[in-house]
Amino acid sequence: MQTLTQRLANPTRFMEISRAALPWVTAGAALFIAYAMYLVFFVAPPDYQQGETVKIMYIHVPSAWLAMMGYSIVAISSFGLLVFRHPLADVSAKAAAPIGAAFTLAALITGSLWGKPMWGTYWVWDARLTSVLILFFLYLGLIALRSSLDDEALAGKLTAVLALVGVAILPIIKFSVDWWNTLHQPSTAFTSTVDPSMRTPLLIAAIGFTLLFIALHLKGMQNEILRRRVKTLRLAEVERGERLFSARAE
Repeated sequence: MQTLTQRLANPTRFMEISRAALPWVTAGAALFIAYAMYLVFFVAPPDYQQGETVKIMYIHVPSAWLAMMGYSIVAISSFGLLVFRHPLADVSAKAAAPIGAAFTLAALITGSLWGKPMWGTYWVWDARLTSVLILFFLYLGLIALRSSLDDEALAGKLTAVLALVGVAILPIIKFSVDWWNTLHQPSTAFTSTVDPSMRTPLLIAAIGFTLLFIALHLKGMQNEILRRRVKTLRLAEVERGERLFSARAE
């Protein structure tokens, strides 16, 4: 009996499952995000020190979490490509990279907006901020490297190697506030230290944005599979035309 992983290894089967799941995941993302925003703007109180600017947290924290999760997906998919030759591993890595880059950029922008009233400046070369910026550049490097090569198999392998080398940035981001003296606040362990009136919207927002990432990733993988199928059909048509031309010339 095939496992779920084996069933999903078939692109056709993956397309069937993802098409069935995508509307539900998308609807879940919309509902959770809408409810979280309602709680953020109409229920959650302002912070006694930060005032209304604390509400940037409800976008910044999920974006930062998904920036790291996105790169983890790229790295795991790259490992699956290089070690297990999984048929969809490269598709997953390629689809996740631009989504992860977008959430990383969102984390940097919202962090800067949050930092201005708190630190008095939009940017400092803080260990956490700098390491997240490096993560963003890694995403851009993966995207640029892949787009610069016409050979998709070679592009997939080279980007997979780069992704696995770059995975070292994730523990640096995670523990930078513990290893170095930084302006960025340490881990808040918000499940226990933040008041429920703020913790609940944050958790709901995190779930909503995670579902959004999953929906975008599934859609990106679907588009990539279709693009590769169209490319294969076009190449087959070109080869067929060349054979017909050669036969007529003879």
